[in-house]
Amino acid sequence: MATSRRVARVSELVRREVSQMLTRGIKDDRVGVGMASVTNVVVSGDLQHAKIYVSVYGTEEAKAATMEGLASATGYVRGELGRRLQLRRTPEVVFIEDRALEQGDQVLNLLSKLRRDREDETPQAET
Repeated sequence: MATSRRVARVSELVRREVSQMLTRGIKDDRVGVGMASVTNVVVSGDLQHAKIYVSVYGTEEAKAATMEGLASATGYVRGELGRRLQLRRTPEVVFIEDRALEQGDQVLNLLSKLRRDREDETPQAET
């Protein structure tokens, strides 16, 4: 098992390298359909597995196409990580769609709606 500081360092290195690959390394056209960015990387304690959380901006079709493109590019991404990071063992890579931004937006919209509803229900004081 690696130390927590090493795991955090490897996670940050993987995040940085995969972010660069998304902008100019992966040649799959499906990846370019939606704007994708790496939001988080979770590397296991033994440095054997990396979950890469990706936020994709666009329509549902663009998101699905981008995630399919990323799934098919896992071999390329793993190989590039092995060359760039020079780790003893390159972690297995899994891409996971991160919908936290969308969920946060939905929560903010609901809160705004509740606030407007409460303002409509309270009687206005006459002056």
